[in-house]
Amino acid sequence: MEHLERITINPEICHGKPCIRGMRWPVEVILGLLGSEMTIEEILEDHPELEKEDIIASLAYARLLM
Repeated sequence: MEHLERITINPEICHGKPCIRGMRWPVEVILGLLGSEMTIEEILEDHPELEKEDIIASLAYARLLM
């Protein structure tokens, strides 16, 4: 799946939860922001360290788990 290389799992970061590019941004937080009806553009404006591909990767990862 596209962009999944952006999802990393490291036991020393966020207790091993899947995160964005080794940062302390768990996938579940990204999904929560989307679930709160924030748009991708709003998320990126509020959190410039994230990239659109990170959000797409989070969605792809969640889809993979389903």
